[in-house]
Amino acid sequence: MTATQIAHGAEADVRSTQHLRRFAALSLFAALYTFALVVFGGFVRITDSGMGCGDHWPKCNGRWIPEFTIPTLIEYTHRLLGVSIGLVLIGVFVYAFRRRREAGFGGRGGVLRIAALVLTLVVVQGLLGAVTVWLEIPPIVVVVHFATALAIMGILLIGYVRGRELAGATMRVADRNAHRYARIATIAAAIGFVVVVFGALVANNLGAPQACQGFPLCNGSAMPSGGSLVHIHWTHRVVAFALFFYVLYGAIATRAASSVRVRTAAIAAAAAVVAQLVVAAALVLSHLPQSLQGLHLAVGAAVWGVLVLWAGYARAEAAPQ
Repeated sequence: MTATQIAHGAEADVRSTQHLRRFAALSLFAALYTFALVVFGGFVRITDSGMGCGDHWPKCNGRWIPEFTIPTLIEYTHRLLGVSIGLVLIGVFVYAFRRRREAGFGGRGGVLRIAALVLTLVVVQGLLGAVTVWLEIPPIVVVVHFATALAIMGILLIGYVRGRELAGATMRVADRNAHRYARIATIAAAIGFVVVVFGALVANNLGAPQACQGFPLCNGSAMPSGGSLVHIHWTHRVVAFALFFYVLYGAIATRAASSVRVRTAAIAAAAAVVAQLVVAAALVLSHLPQSLQGLHLAVGAAVWGVLVLWAGYARAEAAPQ
């Protein structure tokens, strides 16, 4: 290999590293944008603005620019945010696709696959949004719509971790317990996803939020009787308590990890789960004020994001070097 070829190769590696770091930054921005959209979607539900555009989609009340009432403005803004995040995610995919021949972008472990998966889910999410409106907000479709948004956010955060990892932006430290820490964090993220989705199921079933009075018990009992709404709500709480204790265990078990980012993410996850438990208690005991409903959703989505980052960091540390 000539000196010129070596120089060109080194230059290509530098460009690839820069592009991977930019992909990571784009992914993080898109994840935060998705988080904001998830929270605003909760605001739409809390204010009963989901039918603010009638049963029309993609138009709003039969027009591209409708006459605005408060519910119409809220729902219309939500749709505009949805379109804009769609454009952002298309941009993320295009950025990765144009660099598919560079190291770290194409191939089995490349970030292009992450970008393609996100783009696929965005198409699914758009269709779910249409079905939600056409069927006049059926709870199960709304929950699937919400779960898909969480999945998009989580995959983007994995894209951020993966992009920085491939760019060599993080230093890895050998740790014989790395696989154990990765397993703990991955289980925590899985439980967290179930908790947040069950929370959406509670929030979107009329009467379910009020079905369990008191905290931490449900109607004063650890084995409450009642119909399906009580069971849905109590299941959400039981799994949430399980997450609380498991994450505390995980944070304690991870305190000896060699990786600072894994230890920090574990502590952040524990803090976020504790905060969510406090908000949940205040929400129930104060009889579900709208402000706390919104805060409960926002903190829940944040818990999911922190758990994904914890799992992403821990799995990156456990991956073969």
